[in-house]
Amino acid sequence: MTSGSKIFALLLGLSLPWLANASAAEGDAAAQSLIASLGRPAPARTAFAEVRFMKILEQPRVSSGELSWLGGDRLERRVEQPAKEVATIADGEVTQQREGRKPRSFSLNRAPQLQVLLDSFVALLGGDASRLNQAFAIHHDGNAERWTLILTPRDTRVAKVIASIQIDGRGNEPRCMRMQEADGDLAIDLLGELAARMPAAPTREALAALCQGG
Repeated sequence: MTSGSKIFALLLGLSLPWLANASAAEGDAAAQSLIASLGRPAPARTAFAEVRFMKILEQPRVSSGELSWLGGDRLERRVEQPAKEVATIADGEVTQQREGRKPRSFSLNRAPQLQVLLDSFVALLGGDASRLNQAFAIHHDGNAERWTLILTPRDTRVAKVIASIQIDGRGNEPRCMRMQEADGDLAIDLLGELAARMPAAPTREALAALCQGG
């Protein structure tokens, strides 16, 4: 299953101050309030540049394009480089269209872990903290200038594919999303304006510096 089938969009906004040294109870309340503030009206679109570090490849694989939430449970990932490809989730189906090939579709019923991810991302985009908390253990840290949100799957089926998802941001803008897969592979997406700063020869260290505001 490709990264386009696993994950499509996390388009975040932040207008809430963070308390780096808050108690656990205060932290939970802050996280709930934060997530409630993240909702954005559809359609919501953002540029992305993704790097995938895979054990089976000697060099990381880089792609770029646009991520879109089209409303409801409809998500789209449009790749422009290195080759045109569009992956969508809509009406309970995943469809992939690659340039020069016939479209390929399959039901979400064949991928329960993807269904959980879809539900969770729609909850995040809609600012539904309760729905998101059902699928992920949520941890956040930082302050109003720099912040981190970490999602750890509760469902064992999802955890067999995705170990964790980390979103880093500054101010009211998400900067990047890091998806650590259970098999050791890592996907890092630079979002919005940061996508244009993808290094020509990306490394984990260089991308971590970008994500953390370096």
